[in-house]
Amino acid sequence: MLRRRTFIKISVAGALSGPTPSGVSNALARDNPIRRRGDGVVWKTIVPPLPGTPSLDGHTDTVPDVVGRLGAPIDLAIFTEGNHFPVLLGEIVPQYRNWAKGRGLAAGNIVVVTLPQPMIVGMLLGGGISLGNLTLEVSRASGFYPDIVMGGIAPLGQLRKASIVEAEARVFARNRGLSLLVAAGNPLAAQRLEDLVRPGIRVVTASASEPGARRQYISALDALIGEEAARSVLAREVVTFPGRLGIQHRDVLQAIASRCADVGIIFHHLARYFAAAYPQWCTMVSVPGADKFSSTIAMVSAREPLRAQAAMAFSEFFLVVAREVYPRYGFAMISEAEFGAPVKLD
Repeated sequence: MLRRRTFIKISVAGALSGPTPSGVSNALARDNPIRRRGDGVVWKTIVPPLPGTPSLDGHTDTVPDVVGRLGAPIDLAIFTEGNHFPVLLGEIVPQYRNWAKGRGLAAGNIVVVTLPQPMIVGMLLGGGISLGNLTLEVSRASGFYPDIVMGGIAPLGQLRKASIVEAEARVFARNRGLSLLVAAGNPLAAQRLEDLVRPGIRVVTASASEPGARRQYISALDALIGEEAARSVLAREVVTFPGRLGIQHRDVLQAIASRCADVGIIFHHLARYFAAAYPQWCTMVSVPGADKFSSTIAMVSAREPLRAQAAMAFSEFFLVVAREVYPRYGFAMISEAEFGAPVKLD
């Protein structure tokens, strides 16, 4: 029974995530304006509401990181680390729908979960996830279960050990390390990483609940400004603030927008997306040399996926287009040798 399982419990404030920087147009801004309600972010939607049904789009009763229709037949389910949601949801999935339609494949209801890697692992091992008062069962029986999982090699290895995914993953993207996210207008004139050493500047970054990203950021700080300076910066880290989830692609912008922190340390592609999608709240400061401290994302099929034909079709499509698409959204241009390279998870 569902109630006997162990769940990941989070509370999510906001609506479905928005489009990529290249998709932020004047028309979108008119149709879906950024609203200021108090001092929090109202997340842009990326999926249109079901016609003729109520639609909640505000600070509460909304779910940014579970995209699609539950309770209806699922054509494909992807559970992924969330930091590449702008490109996956904004361009890859819409393109795949068109591609699949031309081949007679059902792709109307693609369910995508875009949460941090530890949460993806936790909900698959524990069999569920709680979003405030709503609990979702994650199981083959419920149908809410991945056909494809995307993430770093270490988390995918955990899932392989639990016999949830196949033994071989394929690398498809490499980030460009960190950039800085600052308040719109950059009121503290933080122009470079060394400026974070100035007394009084409060920083926010991935929490300890996202150890992979956090280690990457700290390693970059240590190397680029020195360990002593890095310790000084992290001594002024904002660890908690109202509504913090442990999801960096929600928390960092929220902290900047609500003025709980002055500077966010986050992946370059996310800083770039937020600066383009939410210019009222923030702007980006690039960090020279940060691309030396990067990491990759890989994809793997679930073992005996519920929708095997769809999983195979999406993988085929994805590995054709991803190498060219991801760099347009702030990722590094991955080499031909690295792209699609098989990685053993055993």
